[in-house]
Amino acid sequence: MPSPFDILFEPVKIGPVTAPNRFYQVPHCNGFGHRMPRGLAAMRGIKAEGGWGVVCTEEVEIHHSSDLSPYFEGRLWSDDDIPALALMAEAVHRYGALAGIQLAYNGINASNLYSRTPALAPRSMGIIGASGWEPIQSRRMDKEDIRNVRKWHRQAALRAKQAGFDIIYCYAAHGMTLPIQFIIRRYNDRTDEYGGSLENRVRFLREIIEDTKDAVGDKCAVAVRFAVDELLGEDGITHQGEGHDVVAMLAELPDLWDVNLSGWSNDSTLSRFCKAGHQEPYIQFVKRLTSKPVVGVGRYTTPDAMVSAVRRGVLDLIGAARPSIADPFLPAKIRANRVEDIRECIGCNICVTGDTRYVPIRCTQNPTMGEEWRRGWHPENIQPKKSDKEILVVGGGPAGMEAARALGQRGYHVTLTEAQRELGGRVLHESALPGLIEWRRVVDWRLTQLEKMKNVELYPSSRMTASDILESGIPNVIIATGAAYRRDGVGRTLWQPVPGHERALTPDDIFAGKLPAGNVIIYDDDHYILGGLLAELCAQNGCRVTLITPAPLVSYWTQFTLEQERVEKRLRSLGVTLLPKHTLTHIEPNHVTVMDGITGAESALPAEGVILVTDRIPNDGLYRELQPALAEGKLHTLRVIGDAEAPNLIAQAVFSGHLAAREFDEPPAEGTPFSIERILV
Repeated sequence: MPSPFDILFEPVKIGPVTAPNRFYQVPHCNGFGHRMPRGLAAMRGIKAEGGWGVVCTEEVEIHHSSDLSPYFEGRLWSDDDIPALALMAEAVHRYGALAGIQLAYNGINASNLYSRTPALAPRSMGIIGASGWEPIQSRRMDKEDIRNVRKWHRQAALRAKQAGFDIIYCYAAHGMTLPIQFIIRRYNDRTDEYGGSLENRVRFLREIIEDTKDAVGDKCAVAVRFAVDELLGEDGITHQGEGHDVVAMLAELPDLWDVNLSGWSNDSTLSRFCKAGHQEPYIQFVKRLTSKPVVGVGRYTTPDAMVSAVRRGVLDLIGAARPSIADPFLPAKIRANRVEDIRECIGCNICVTGDTRYVPIRCTQNPTMGEEWRRGWHPENIQPKKSDKEILVVGGGPAGMEAARALGQRGYHVTLTEAQRELGGRVLHESALPGLIEWRRVVDWRLTQLEKMKNVELYPSSRMTASDILESGIPNVIIATGAAYRRDGVGRTLWQPVPGHERALTPDDIFAGKLPAGNVIIYDDDHYILGGLLAELCAQNGCRVTLITPAPLVSYWTQFTLEQERVEKRLRSLGVTLLPKHTLTHIEPNHVTVMDGITGAESALPAEGVILVTDRIPNDGLYRELQPALAEGKLHTLRVIGDAEAPNLIAQAVFSGHLAAREFDEPPAEGTPFSIERILV
C-alpha cells in the first residue's frame, strides 16, 4: 500500500553517483576529527545503518596552512591521512549510503595555532577563527598563493577519491572558507581579476569547482556548499542580491547545491529562537535557477515537513545535522511507519558543544551519540536482560525515565515512581519557560516508549520514603530524585551565604508559581540559560529586571551553544539591565548591594524581589538513608543517578540514566570503562 512518505525514499542522481533516498546528513562537526577516526567512523556508520542515504564528514582541512586548532576537525594534509578517513567511507558504504567529504581551506578562519604558518586570505586582516579575537593577521595572497591553494584542493580531492568518498565538497559557506571570503566584499579589497566585480570575486570558487570536477568528476559528484544569505543586510551576501547572483552564475557547474545561511549561529539556530524550516524563505529560490539537485537544512524532524519541502519544490534532498544526531534511525522509522518512535531533536545545540568544547559529540535526546565506538552503544539495540531481577527506579525526571526505558527495553521488570502527578522532573519546568516548548520532547518521547512496555509500571503521585522502598520488596533500586537550587547564594563565586538570602527566591520557587513584582534582581552564577530565561520571564510579566553575573558575559556558557548573542539581544530588547562582572553581596528589604568584580566598588540597586540562580544541592537523602540496607543485604543493588548524583545538564542526566541501565547486571568494569584511541609509537 502506498505511503505518503514514499517520495522520501526515491533515489536521487547526483552527477555520476546516485543517492538511495532523499535523506542527507550534511557535513557537521563532532569533536572527534582527525584524533579519533574510529569513533568518527562508527558514529557516521550508525547513521548510514539508520537509513541516511548520504552521510558526510565535518570540514576537512586540506593543508597545514589551514589549521583550525584548537578545534579538532578532519584532516587531509597528505597521503598519510587517507587511511583514517577511509574508515569512515567504509563504514558508510557498508549500509549502501554515499559518503561525502567537505574539503576546507579556511583562510581568515584558520588560526594556525598548531602549524604556526601565516594564514592566507584575499587581504591581510585579523583572524576570525579560534577565539575570534586572536591578535594575529593573515597574509595577503598573491597569484602564486592562489595557484597553490587550487593545487592543494585538487590534491585533496584526489586523496578523498582514493579514500572512497563519493561526493567531494567545494565549501563556500558560513564565512569560514577561502572561496566565500573571496566573494564577500568586506573581506576582498583586491583590484586584480579576483576582486572588484562579483564575477571576479566568484572566480576563485569557479576555479576550485572546475579543478575538482576535472580531478575526480568521472567517479565522484562535486557539491558546492554555499551560504545564500549572511543576515547582515547590505553589508553581506543576501539571497535577493549577490547570493542569488552567485547561484545564477554557477547554476549548472556543480553536481549538487547544498545551500544555507551564514554564519554557523544562523545556520544552526536554536528552537527557542527559530522553528523548523526557518531557512526556507532564504533558500527556496535556488531550485528555480538550477537543474541540479538541491539540499538544505531546517531542523526537519517530521516526515510531513520533509515531504512538504520536496513537493513544494524547495528541496530535492532533506539535509539534516541535528535531527540525524538526535535519531540516527529517523529514515528507517519513517520507512517502517514508526513515526511515533522518532526521537525528535529539541534544538538545544548541546551537540554543538562537542566541537566548541573539543570533546566527542553528545546529545540531549540520544545518549548513545558519541559512544558508538568507545562504549559499543547502538541507538536502537541494547543487550538483553541477564536475569529476572526487578528494579525500582525512584524519580521520574530525565534520568529516571531514561533508566526505566532502557532497562525495560532490555526486558527487565521495572517499577518507576514519581512524587509529582506528572513524569518529567526538571524538564517539565524548564520547557515551560519562554521558547523552550520543544524541550518537552525529552519527556514525551520517553513516555511514549514507556507506555508501550508491559514490563514497566509507572506510578506518578507516589512519593517514596526509605521504608516504602524496603517494604516494596524490590531489591534493586535506582535513585533519580534530582536536585534543588540553593537558597543562600553559595556557588562557584560565593562560598558563604549572602546576608539577607532569606528574602530571595530560587528557580524552584518560580517553577512553583511564585513570580516577583516590581524591581527584580536576578543573580546568575549558573551561566547557562536559566538566568537569562528567568529575566525574560519576569520582564514579560512587567518587572523591571536587572541581571547580575560574575561572568564577563551574561549566560556565559551559551557561547558554546551558539546563542549568547541572541540571548543578550533579546534581554536588551526587553529592557533588562545587564551587569556582568558583578557579585551580589547583601540583600536588604528594598535593595541589594553589588560589588564590581574588577574594582571592588560597591553600589546599591532597588529591589522588591531577588532570584538566586546558583548551585544546586543533590536530593540524595534517600540514597544515603538506604546505604545501611545495602550493607545489611536488604537491598541487592543501590545506585544514584542524574542530578541526585551530581547536578549537570539535562543531556548528562539522560546519559546517566542510560549508563545505569546498560551497566545493570553487568560485571563492574576495571580501569577506564570505555575504549580510548591512542597514538602508537
